Amino acid sequence: MNQIIINLVMNAVDAMEKKGTLTLRTYRANKGKSIHFEISDTGSGIPAENLPRIFDPFFTTKKQGQGTGLGLSTVYGLVKENGGAISVKRTGPQGSTFLLKFPEVESDSENDMI
Repeated sequence: MNQIIINLVMNAVDAMEKKGTLTLRTYRANKGKSIHFEISDTGSGIPAENLPRIFDPFFTTKKQGQGTGLGLSTVYGLVKENGGAISVKRTGPQGSTFLLKFPEVESDSENDMI
């Protein structure tokens, strides 16, 4: 989860050109059967023509030397590896929101954390 959050936060900061508002939100959905995590920024949004490729390895819109295009690809792989799903909930000139959904995991111990 750390790598997922770090990559999404770094992308959001870049999209906002290091100014703006970054919002992280978690909640239970589907009658408590899944955990949702949203990360929203007030950046410039994702152009519609780029949306189908944003999770592709090595796809980047950054200038050469500023990014490898592996951040969202890595996030996608880690989310899937943990039984989750990721999507762009909204995007536009006021920013973007990524939505991550994970199944709630039954704990064997009340001390375990998800």
